[in-house]
Amino acid sequence: MNLFADIRALVIDCLTDLTAEGVLPAGLAFDNVAVEPPRDATHGDMATNAAMVLAKPAGAKPRDIADALAAKLANDDRIVSADVAGPGFLNLRLAGDVWAGVVRSALTDADFGKSALGANKKINVEYVSANPTGPLHVGHTRGAVFGDALASLLDYAGYDVTREYYINDGGAQVDVLARSVYLRYLEAHGQEVTFEDGTYPGDYLIAAGEALKAKVGDAYVGKGEDVWLADVREFGTEAMMDMIRDDLASIGVKMDVFYSEKSLYGTGRIEAAIDDLKGKGLIYRGTLEPPKGKLPEDWEAREQTLFKSTEFGDDVDRPIQKSDGAWTYFAPDIAYHFDKVSRGFDELIDVFGADHGGYVKRMKAAVAALSGNSVPLDIKLTQLVKLFKNGEPFKMSKRAGTFIMLRDLVEQVGSDVTRFHMLTRKNDAPLDFDFDKVTEQSKDNPVFYVQYASARIHSVIRKAGEAGIDVSDLANADLSLASHEAELAMAAKLAEWPRLVEIAAKGHEPHRIAFYLYDLASELHGLWNRGNDDTSLRFLQPDNVPATQAKIALIKSVSVVISHGLGILGVTPAEEMR
Repeated sequence: MNLFADIRALVIDCLTDLTAEGVLPAGLAFDNVAVEPPRDATHGDMATNAAMVLAKPAGAKPRDIADALAAKLANDDRIVSADVAGPGFLNLRLAGDVWAGVVRSALTDADFGKSALGANKKINVEYVSANPTGPLHVGHTRGAVFGDALASLLDYAGYDVTREYYINDGGAQVDVLARSVYLRYLEAHGQEVTFEDGTYPGDYLIAAGEALKAKVGDAYVGKGEDVWLADVREFGTEAMMDMIRDDLASIGVKMDVFYSEKSLYGTGRIEAAIDDLKGKGLIYRGTLEPPKGKLPEDWEAREQTLFKSTEFGDDVDRPIQKSDGAWTYFAPDIAYHFDKVSRGFDELIDVFGADHGGYVKRMKAAVAALSGNSVPLDIKLTQLVKLFKNGEPFKMSKRAGTFIMLRDLVEQVGSDVTRFHMLTRKNDAPLDFDFDKVTEQSKDNPVFYVQYASARIHSVIRKAGEAGIDVSDLANADLSLASHEAELAMAAKLAEWPRLVEIAAKGHEPHRIAFYLYDLASELHGLWNRGNDDTSLRFLQPDNVPATQAKIALIKSVSVVISHGLGILGVTPAEEMR
């Protein structure tokens, strides 16, 4: 049930009737007609902009259209009133049994709020994709949580979602990893070692060095890189990927696909992608002007092989092969996305850290060229996370060398708190993670506030059972006994859930789910507090079982939606608070 979609369909039907009657001219497009919550709740339950958006193409006054539409809408039993406001906005008030229908739908329909928006389109969400040179750190955590929640949201909205991790194991950093593991291997053999030349000093490699010793004994001791580098590179990469998989599991992230960058080299895949672009006339030999500011690593003041990315909205054409024939960093990324397009995905989403902002236009250009503009690519950038404790910047551990590990964060506050808080800001806004605030029990802590609402509802249901009140068939309760304005306001907030899901899915914005849950929890807590002064609003009415059942049906439906929303965010709803 999507009440907003249902009322919008009613509005469109009425507009169609007005067209048939000659009140509106034929051929009007109704695509921009919306039905949404009014900005001021005192104005009604819903509002439509129909008269405003149709006035100019219809050559009519907005109020005239609004008056005619209001008269049509008043004939529907669901509409109590349709009032014209201002220049032509139309405010609607709905009948009480409409809200009862929302509550019953939430209680009986396991798919309440789910959408067919995605139409089972195949969508690839690539996220985390950290270099396999160590455990995940706090910066990766935000991308991991955001990408995972986005994937869950899209699945909930009817898409066929693939969660993917791109293993950056084709570059020089993996050789550095191998040398670092080798140092820990020598250390495991009792040798003193020094980490130089950019090698990774983190304690997390101690276990890898000991594991390598257990595997090969002293076979590599005192040997040159020509003997051990390739083997240790593969061994170290797999060891780090095992660690990364454990990190992801600790925060509830499970990937469908791990795709190796190394698999692109020596297999003809890069060449195939570039040949595809050549066949479209998008590859040429040329020399680029030096960019302003700091020169990127792949820039050369020589003739090289370039991709015509400016034909697809990029600022400059991009080098894909250096003058010595070596591929630039961009070439394997093109090949990787060519592989995604070839796998038949209808849409692609990449979740990058904020430091990849300069990569957005070139990747969008590449995918547009490779797919003939048929596969959209959305790149979501996640901003930095700053940790605070006692009002001061906080560093928890040096076990990883120079960064703070994801597992440290989860060990401090738990996966649920970490995930929810990471989604309390839009992905491209900076995020402060204050350990004191995310664990305090107050309205200012959205994690606690939503979980407290869930726990309160479960507590009421338990108490009703202890009092001998049957709550096994709440969908058939007499919901007219829960018709106070505050109770109807909560039902109205429930009705927004299916609409909110579609808005969040269309915008690729899972943070909207967290915001909505906070608002819904506010309605629950507000109603609870009003019961302190007005006993008729208390959920348990000892002398009136039917009223108790109606009120518990209402809050149970809130619990159902909270559970759905937290499920999208990857958070377990609380049944009690300790």
